[in-house]
Amino acid sequence: MKGPSIFLFAGEASGDLHGEKLIQNLRREIPSVRIFGVGGPKMRFAGLECIMPMEKFQVMGFVDVFFALPKLFRQFFRLRDEILKENPDIILLIDYPGFNLAMAKSLFKRSFPGKICQYICPSVWAWGKKRIPKMEKILDLLFVTFPFEKEIFDPSKLQVEYVGHPLIQQTESDKAPPIDVDPKYRVLALFPGSRHKELLRNFPSQIRVCKKLLDEHPDLFLVVSVAEAPFSLLLDQMMRKEGFLSKDRIMFVSSAQNRSLMKRANFAIAKSGTCNLELALYGVPTIVTYAINPLDLFIARNLLRIRLPHYCIVNIIAKKRIFPELYGPNFTQEALYDHAKKFLSSDQSLEECREKCREIGIILEKKQPEEEISSALKNLLDERPIQNLH
Repeated sequence: MKGPSIFLFAGEASGDLHGEKLIQNLRREIPSVRIFGVGGPKMRFAGLECIMPMEKFQVMGFVDVFFALPKLFRQFFRLRDEILKENPDIILLIDYPGFNLAMAKSLFKRSFPGKICQYICPSVWAWGKKRIPKMEKILDLLFVTFPFEKEIFDPSKLQVEYVGHPLIQQTESDKAPPIDVDPKYRVLALFPGSRHKELLRNFPSQIRVCKKLLDEHPDLFLVVSVAEAPFSLLLDQMMRKEGFLSKDRIMFVSSAQNRSLMKRANFAIAKSGTCNLELALYGVPTIVTYAINPLDLFIARNLLRIRLPHYCIVNIIAKKRIFPELYGPNFTQEALYDHAKKFLSSDQSLEECREKCREIGIILEKKQPEEEISSALKNLLDERPIQNLH
């Protein structure tokens, strides 16, 4: 009988980080297991036997995905055939729901004999619950990172485990010092996004408002998080275009220093994304923005019929508004300025927001996702000899 094997797939940077920690745990739990699949630099360094680099799958937005479809289809079928050939005992698909659920469905149709698991739930609360019966059919186990997701699946027969959110553990163990900014300043942290197109859509309006705030408040210091080194030049050019002739009271920091920045920030303006949850866990009052491609917005509203009371994950978890959120046509410079002025002019508003942020950590509980998942996968592998007798 062949040794145990697990196939992992991560299609973007956040999945690569989750996969890295999972591989480290699996190596400790099951030293003899073969771990192969698709991952980024972190997973490869952790020991993944990489059959295709993650970088081949990185696209975003409906329009970008449309133009990348031919390439994605070729990679999809090549990957599926490789999985069927290698026949791993377990497949763990990390995030990247559109691609991953299509892969799970294709493998299910071809009678793949192993277990198919998904880590990080597709946004069924946004896209509609019609996906749930399909997921119930093609998945053996779903690992979710938010308690409300498990509640959504309670009526279904799909086995769902709430494993906690990785950011809880990461923020609690973080020992990085706050960034060094003179204590006389209040710090406005700006998180404009981690992708080129996000920057082009979000940063101009964000920075115009920041300039106005800096002009009005001499005690305000702006710190901009830069996801990748090449973006520094792009952001600098965009700021000069908006009239920033001096770098007085402005600093750029690498996204690797995000947590140090969050520890020093008095409040933040951030593009919608994972960093919103981090900001809440660090208790940073935040205004969330997201400029949407008009075609993407049309598709979301009219074809996919996405209608939500909240779009920011912090507000979704809390089931109420903690962070002001400005999406699509609601994201205007005037609206952003008004919310920022409220934070700047009212210590009470800031403290009320910080108090609400504390609720998020309580809701998410203290769990260690990679350990929970490793243990669950080990249990599945323990069943393997019985399953493989036929």
